[in-house]
Amino acid sequence: MQKNIMTLERHFLEQQRKYPQARGAFTKLLTEIAFASKVISREVNRAGLGDILGNAGVLNVQGEEVQKLDILAHKMLINIMDHLGLLCGMASEESENYIKIPDEFPVGNYVLNMDPLDGSSNIDVNVSIGTIFSIHRKVSNHPRVALKDFLQPGRVQVAAGYVLYGSSTMLVYTSGQGVYGFTLDPALGEFLLSHESIKIPKKSRFYSINEAYSYRWHTWTRKYIDYLKSPVKQAGLGLSLRYIGSLVADFHRNLLMGGIFVYPEDTKTPKGKLRLLYEAAPLAFIAEQAGGKASDGMQDILDIQPKQLHQRTPLIIGSSAEVKTALRFRNDFK
Repeated sequence: MQKNIMTLERHFLEQQRKYPQARGAFTKLLTEIAFASKVISREVNRAGLGDILGNAGVLNVQGEEVQKLDILAHKMLINIMDHLGLLCGMASEESENYIKIPDEFPVGNYVLNMDPLDGSSNIDVNVSIGTIFSIHRKVSNHPRVALKDFLQPGRVQVAAGYVLYGSSTMLVYTSGQGVYGFTLDPALGEFLLSHESIKIPKKSRFYSINEAYSYRWHTWTRKYIDYLKSPVKQAGLGLSLRYIGSLVADFHRNLLMGGIFVYPEDTKTPKGKLRLLYEAAPLAFIAEQAGGKASDGMQDILDIQPKQLHQRTPLIIGSSAEVKTALRFRNDFK
């Protein structure tokens, strides 16, 4: 029998005792996000049994095809989180504008940025996908919520995390006091601590990039990827390519096993493609807390001041040494 079982809720309560800034409302907010992820996990795991696979027949604000499960996850998160009195607003990759808490519900002191279902293009083929979330404190004087509350640098996030729906469902989060991973026990219906104090290995094993877009790459990207594959890399051992096409899954593998994920600017997307608020900033917070690094090529992702809800960015994220090497190539061959 497993000893010293640590549930997610117990972990939050212990963190609250250790760090007085982790207030009860904040703990409750993280607990409710975990509950929402259980509901989404249930739907993802039975996706092939109902009419929730495939394209929904609409485009999101980025002009991308929306999957049925995208809409389902988006609505579930809103319906679970909007009436608790913990949030003053939400912003989602699937919504053009930020989402106000209905007037009949009380508001709290936090805003939630989220990618309800990252990697949704992989849904139909049963590849790992995930939910990404980011929490900020309210900073405006608006009685309920204002755009200013969402457009905050990643450096001032109070928490960020993701839930990976794969062979098991796993929640990984940080509140600035290290990175913790919890695996959902389907028999108990509880997230149990499975990965304590996660650190990105200093020695990298993998690189992740979509090489199908190599014809669009700038010179620095080509030269850097050639270097990663060369026999001189890592004292005779080049890195292996691993690319799933689901950001959460690619990041999670590199977080645990060591590596770098690169989605650079190119001739088609000169400002990058990934979303700063919903993808890059939350994962950058996790990476940094795990001893890694994240950059857009010019500055740390966490230091970028957002100007738009759906702002795009290049992303270089992973083991600190690998990110620094990528930046050196970018500076040398820009």
